[in-house]
Amino acid sequence: MNLGYFNYPAPANEPVLGYAPGSKEKETLKATLKALKSTRHDIPMYIGGQEVRTGKTKTLHPPHELAHTLGHYHEGDETHVQQAIDAALTAKDAWAALSWENRAAIFLKAADLISTKYRSYMNGTTMLGQSKNAYQAEIDSACEIIDFLRWNVHFLSEIYRQQPISSPGVHNRLEYRPLEGFVLAITPFNFTAIGGNLPTSAAMCGNTVVWKPAHTQIFSAQMFMRILKEAGLPDGVINLIYVDGPSLGKICFSHPDFAGIHFTGSTGVFNNIWKTVGENISKYRSYPRIVGETGGKDFVLAHPSADPDVLVTALLRGAFEFQGQKCSAASRAYIPENLAAEIKDKLVKGVKSFKMGAVEDFTNFINAVIDEKSFDKISSYLDKAKQDPKAAEIWIGGNADKTKGYFIEPTVIEAKDPKYVTMCEEIFGPVLTVYIYKPAEFDQVLDLVNTTSPYALTGSIIAQDRNAVELATERLRQAAGNFYINDKPTGAVVGQQPFGGARASGTNDKAGSILNLYRWLSARTIKETFVPPTDYRYPFLAQE
Repeated sequence: MNLGYFNYPAPANEPVLGYAPGSKEKETLKATLKALKSTRHDIPMYIGGQEVRTGKTKTLHPPHELAHTLGHYHEGDETHVQQAIDAALTAKDAWAALSWENRAAIFLKAADLISTKYRSYMNGTTMLGQSKNAYQAEIDSACEIIDFLRWNVHFLSEIYRQQPISSPGVHNRLEYRPLEGFVLAITPFNFTAIGGNLPTSAAMCGNTVVWKPAHTQIFSAQMFMRILKEAGLPDGVINLIYVDGPSLGKICFSHPDFAGIHFTGSTGVFNNIWKTVGENISKYRSYPRIVGETGGKDFVLAHPSADPDVLVTALLRGAFEFQGQKCSAASRAYIPENLAAEIKDKLVKGVKSFKMGAVEDFTNFINAVIDEKSFDKISSYLDKAKQDPKAAEIWIGGNADKTKGYFIEPTVIEAKDPKYVTMCEEIFGPVLTVYIYKPAEFDQVLDLVNTTSPYALTGSIIAQDRNAVELATERLRQAAGNFYINDKPTGAVVGQQPFGGARASGTNDKAGSILNLYRWLSARTIKETFVPPTDYRYPFLAQE
């Protein structure tokens, strides 16, 4: 029963705390890190409100401190995927029937819990589990996840207000139903906020969800799940499981009640999911919604008029924050010859000034990459560059060491060929490749930027010449879903820069905007005629 129309105005974005020396937040976070490290955590799955422990445990280590054990998680199998689906379907009717104001209150409460009581725990589990420094954790696992929760409540309330017009004697209305079935959320290691948004955005719309995080994100994922439960999320609405991809896909993608997938991860995995869904399309009760954000080979294009300090700062932050493990990270840069010497000098000095090490030392700008597989992949690109000095020159970095943690030196490579491998392939690490072009070739370089990579996620133009800005904005319209002018290509803010790209970078359904929420709703039109006709005949049928 609706007893009123409730208002959820656009929220202010959560303020980013600074963690300056002597600050209260820094003191609290350091104490939380110490407490989290002093405990061996036993991490269950959460299915239908039950904590599920299988006894098949996997150990968690900080990527930057392999000798330390954070604890272990209980790994599931196909039976647990089925249990999670069953729990989601069991919870579905009651959850969909719950009034909007009570659904909204759960997620708003979760946002407030993270903003206050659990801020240091969300940041601490992210720092230790994913090797993020304090600032990178703050903007992700505190501010962005809070923003997703609050802004999505606002966006969904705006959708519910959208109603059709009615003609005399008729009342028209729209219902925004949840999808018919369960939604699968598959989330990556690199952003705790994505891990929070993908299941909750669908759940907010009345759907029930099976959530599989990356194994390297489990430490922060389970923390968020515990907060949702404290906020009042009913049992079975979101079911958190730790299983391998094949086991998940075998059960979910052959289930008749599979209604949609909210995915962030690699392009290859997403392509395989889409293919599997297509092959199984006749099995489903309805056409599943497929929403995915995948890879990127993101660019910074410098015009000859670029301010060198703006460019260098954009590259140092855009390429190396969180060790380049952002799908939006600056990975390839095009620098004009007239600025090249100055940019090289300042870039090298900037990288040399970075400190690298464990997250507990807040003076470290660079931490570890996520795991050994990633370490080995990135290292192979560095080895290839070292072995081919005619094709590539390493300006700085190029070394790697995994004796204590998965540490890759921030590396800048100059490619002699604009189609050199590190200019084209996604590396997902602290590696920036630059290509130096002649200023007169700016027009041709626009084509290079647009055609070098299959991806189209983020990119930026650095220029003081407004004609160059306008030209690049026009010519690179399809090259990036998030385009930046005189800024780094990272750091999208919920409610300000909706995030997502096209081409091989995904479906561009724009997380952090109203567009994404439409994907988890199925509208029903209801027409009520107050005085219905009682004769089939129209006036035109009468004789003259």
